[in-house]
Amino acid sequence: MRPKQLPGRDVVYADLVRRYREDNAFKQLTNSVAAGLGLMVLDVSAQAGAVLAATDESVFEIKMDSYARQSKIRERRETEKVLHGLVHLAAAALGYPRPDDLANDTYIGRVSVEQVDGVVREACRILDERAAKAEQNNDPLSDAPELEQAWRAYARRPAAAATKDGRLASDTTRGMVSRALRFLADQGYLVQVSTEQGGTYRTTPRYQVQVRELAADSAFEELLELGVVAVGDSAGTLRPSISDTL
Repeated sequence: MRPKQLPGRDVVYADLVRRYREDNAFKQLTNSVAAGLGLMVLDVSAQAGAVLAATDESVFEIKMDSYARQSKIRERRETEKVLHGLVHLAAAALGYPRPDDLANDTYIGRVSVEQVDGVVREACRILDERAAKAEQNNDPLSDAPELEQAWRAYARRPAAAATKDGRLASDTTRGMVSRALRFLADQGYLVQVSTEQGGTYRTTPRYQVQVRELAADSAFEELLELGVVAVGDSAGTLRPSISDTL
């Protein structure tokens, strides 16, 4: 219930984690209580603590309206939901672009506002080319992957624009990405490390567990298969495989 709380900072929490991992009866009881609350226990570890996910229609499920309020999103139309979904998808793919990254509990990824925006825009460019080719071949896109159903709306928006007081305008794509990454940080999935590139964050073990679940989603696989995400160096700093002009 307190996503930023960690066993390493709380003796009682650390003891509960130890009991969960060593006492099968306590583990089963914990899982049963969680299920009764509409929650799934994805993982319990000394690094991440208890990582939970809400089931459909759970009172703890974060719906678009709740996300919009927390992220101060004005528009709550269906298109807006899909756009924010693309942003979160790109952040996850940038944080863990390889299966080995998700399997390695010591791996730490880094994502930034500019990187996430660049990856989504490059994906839009590739999908635009794909759509144009399909039209030339008289091949309708009715059976296109779900990613191809949202790229037009994202590509039409400006990447950045300043408000009168110098802040990043909320209706730009980087404004949208910035809010999404701050939301993930509030949930204990990311930690901001600098203000470079519009805001740079490192991943947490809690986020790694969540992305492992997301990796089974077809949209996540489709984004990685576009080839717009690449690893920059062995230290875990990631970069989109696109030009710096984007």
